[in-house]
Amino acid sequence: MSKRGLSPPPSGGVIIKRAKASPPPSNQIAISSSNDDRNKGLIRTVQRTSNLDAPIVSLAGAHSGEITSCRFDPTGQNIAACSTDRSISFWRTYAPNTNYGLLSSHAKAPILDLQWSLFSPLIYTVSADHTLCMTDVTTGQRTRKIRAHREIINVVDRTMASGSGVELLATGSDDGTVKIWEGGEDAGKNAVATFEIGCPVTSVCWSADGNSVYIGAIDNEIHVYDLRKGEQISSLMGLTDTPTSLSLSPNGNFLLSPSLSSQTIVWDVRPFSPTPSRIHRVLQGAPAGFENTLLRGAWSKDDGGKRAAVGGADRMVCIWDVDSGKILYKLPGHKGTVTSVDFHPKEPIILTGSKDGTMLLGEIEAGLAI
Repeated sequence: MSKRGLSPPPSGGVIIKRAKASPPPSNQIAISSSNDDRNKGLIRTVQRTSNLDAPIVSLAGAHSGEITSCRFDPTGQNIAACSTDRSISFWRTYAPNTNYGLLSSHAKAPILDLQWSLFSPLIYTVSADHTLCMTDVTTGQRTRKIRAHREIINVVDRTMASGSGVELLATGSDDGTVKIWEGGEDAGKNAVATFEIGCPVTSVCWSADGNSVYIGAIDNEIHVYDLRKGEQISSLMGLTDTPTSLSLSPNGNFLLSPSLSSQTIVWDVRPFSPTPSRIHRVLQGAPAGFENTLLRGAWSKDDGGKRAAVGGADRMVCIWDVDSGKILYKLPGHKGTVTSVDFHPKEPIILTGSKDGTMLLGEIEAGLAI
């Protein structure tokens, strides 16, 4: 773990002096370093908005390959990341930000996505070796390894099944199918349901009630399947290229879909949408690049989903105000394409993972809760 330090100030510039306090300081003070006593004094106060040890924290040194996915756990206290080096790393969100676990050679091929369980001490991972793995994060032991698909598995998502208390997983693969599995410690090795999409699947996302699955594929369409009926009930049309990920807003009303066209579309998925096309916003500013990378977007949670973020091939992270479509932040810091972003469940903190093998924790302004 290393924190991104400040470069030495030029003569007559400013230095950043952190006020001592416990708990961590709520502001930082910029003071003039001029030799003229008359010019010394407070220049500005930078308000701190989180309990991070510093406004920007670098998490590096665990992975030798590209980070494909990184996520906070449901409590926000821990972070997990997976990589093309076939390993999974675990980190503390807050100081001292230790890398307390590394599961090396966890699969026989690059691990492409992961999700924390919503209620049990498990983490779910999918990889290019066609397997779905369930791992106990307290012991580091793999509890299930399922040969889930015939081809590369690109994505996994989880939800609590409506009214049953059972955790369900959805996996999407290059074999053109999405399969539904039971999660948790008593998970079986047989799929609960299989949806035939007919072309490689790049993204999946559960609806808020857990009864439907949104499925993005290379046909530039988002298919909506009803789990109870076992069939497609609708589709979202309007993408001009492959969706790279799908993410549901905290209130369940909107769906975020970055795509290889460099457009990020926000869909209105409420039962009765005022817009026939269901396109709520088209967000610009996060270039997909030419590498055909599956860029994973996210919604802010501390303000109920008023902001959305997607990384880009320009090595930056773009954060928008969803209602206006305005870019609020373009965050630098990585040396490669930003492949994955996630927002802290309780504080205005954004987590970013990159092809440079590192992650950054960044503090942003607090949102206004709905």
